[in-house]
Amino acid sequence: MSALTHLDAKGAAHMVDVSAKTDTVREAVASGRIGMSTAARAALVDANARKGDALAVARVAGIMAAKRTAELIPLCHPLALAKVSVDITVTPEAPRSPRPFAPRARQAWKWKR
Repeated sequence: MSALTHLDAKGAAHMVDVSAKTDTVREAVASGRIGMSTAARAALVDANARKGDALAVARVAGIMAAKRTAELIPLCHPLALAKVSVDITVTPEAPRSPRPFAPRARQAWKWKR
């Protein structure tokens, strides 16, 4: 098992020094599934949910979460994001199936000194 980089020799948490790292381009991808009723799916697809366009809100929430990664993940360095996209696919499957809604988020960043 490799040593945990965010723990010092005594096991205390610390932030890793990345100042000597070269610039790198990386990509992170996340995906998920949401099951829902036929009525909820229709409101989602037609963008007429009572509280507004849920897909637009989901995209904005995903982008905001990517931008705040360093605040949400302990000991994470701030990331200079080059691009964030949230791609959402609504599939025509049966109601309450485990996969009628498949969001996918992509992040690409470059280390900045």
